Amino acid sequence: MKKEIIVNSTEHETRVALLEDGHLVELLVKGTEDRRLVSNIYKGRIKTVLPGMGAAFVDIGMEKAAFLHSSDIGKISTDGRFDADEDEEAPAEIIRKNRRAGIETVLKDGQEVLVQVIKEPISTKGPRVTTEVSIAGRYLVMVPDDQHVRVSKRISDWSEKKRLRKIVEQLRPEGFGFIIRTEGEGRNEADFKADIKRLLKFWQQLVKKADSLEPPAVIHQEMSMITGVIRDVYSDDVENLVVDNRAVYREVLSFVREVAPALKSRVKYYKDATPIFDHYNIEAEIEKTMERKVWIKKGSYLIIDQTEAMVTIDINTGRFVGKKDQESTILRCNLDAAREVARQIRLRDIGGLIIVDFIDMFSRENRRKLFDEYSRCFRYDRAKRAISPVSDFGLIEMTRERIRPALMTALSEPCPHCSGLGRVLSRKTMATKVERWFLRAKAVGGHNKFNLIVNPGLAEFLTNGEGNRVAKIANNHRFHVNLVRDTTISIQEFFVTDMDNGRDLTKEHAT
Repeated sequence: MKKEIIVNSTEHETRVALLEDGHLVELLVKGTEDRRLVSNIYKGRIKTVLPGMGAAFVDIGMEKAAFLHSSDIGKISTDGRFDADEDEEAPAEIIRKNRRAGIETVLKDGQEVLVQVIKEPISTKGPRVTTEVSIAGRYLVMVPDDQHVRVSKRISDWSEKKRLRKIVEQLRPEGFGFIIRTEGEGRNEADFKADIKRLLKFWQQLVKKADSLEPPAVIHQEMSMITGVIRDVYSDDVENLVVDNRAVYREVLSFVREVAPALKSRVKYYKDATPIFDHYNIEAEIEKTMERKVWIKKGSYLIIDQTEAMVTIDINTGRFVGKKDQESTILRCNLDAAREVARQIRLRDIGGLIIVDFIDMFSRENRRKLFDEYSRCFRYDRAKRAISPVSDFGLIEMTRERIRPALMTALSEPCPHCSGLGRVLSRKTMATKVERWFLRAKAVGGHNKFNLIVNPGLAEFLTNGEGNRVAKIANNHRFHVNLVRDTTISIQEFFVTDMDNGRDLTKEHAT
């Protein structure tokens, strides 16, 4: 599979696109005013402990307090520093102890804690944090106050896992644990030794800074989006890393020389007049991410609906009829859909609970094939996930790690007319609401001269659709109604003012 990283950087926005065989599978967008919070480390102060929720809120200097759950609490001392006890315990055992004892026995109001952001603030929620700080290097993740060496689950070869663990255990300094990243596969002792040296130096600087500051304070800000992607994604299987901004190109090249010098020849500066995302056909793909309906192959399509609780994806055969029997046609359609659904989930960075409604199949063997193909399509996905087999109803349920708002949230804002519902009241319904308003105004009395202010589209319906409704209102109630067309209001709004003094009467007889 051909992998490429394309970077488009302008004065106001930076975008990083990941391509697999020429298809866009991941897009990261960051404005100049945006702040990336995940992996940032703060010295905070406990604001509130909530035993009933098994959680606490931590003041880290942001508008919204950070959320700290009991499952994210490691061993901490009363001054917020990590203990370095010889009597080490597995993280899972610490979590069980915290839950049994109650969070109020571990944390107190006003206590200082060192925390790290593990999830960006989303909607009305503040960031989620953990006291189990970890620092990512090129090949390793260092975990202070831990004694274990773990290996990425994506390294499947057991003999390689054993080799890697043996190397790192021999190099591991006392009081630190390590997680061997996927990038560490195939690396030698010298690579890990250099990585550990860099991480230890960084940790010492971080502890020194934390000791000198009063909470709330930022102890460490995660590297930029571009260098973070290079650290996490740029490896031997990426053929090209193309950048269209000279200053960013120099920054990227300098970082690659430090962390992956063997790959510096693959970093390229894009000079063509054609915008880089147009050249790689990325811009057109981004436009499609805003659409609810996504076409697949031969007339089949899928519908993506996002709600507060979950995301539902429905597959339809559309014009796809196939050439064999019905079961084979449905299987072919479902397999094509599985690939596109996986791509869209990664591209749109959809997280949380996801339910995919595939077309029903009778054959258990075909359901297994669908599940295997769907799972395979996520093999390069960087987010943690869990996928259930195809149910008897043709559904695949899955959860996917959500560490930041979905791409849809980053690129759009709620519609001011429908408030994100996706639909507005029909003109017929709005016309009836207008009639009801004037009926109430007649019953209350006190006014008989009105300005009716509506959207031009609604005005057209009121005067031409099913007769002139404005004239009927005036005749039936003996009102004088002046119809005013206003392009600045939505089709599901209307305002009524007193013709004599301009007073807004709309809320006085609300519909």
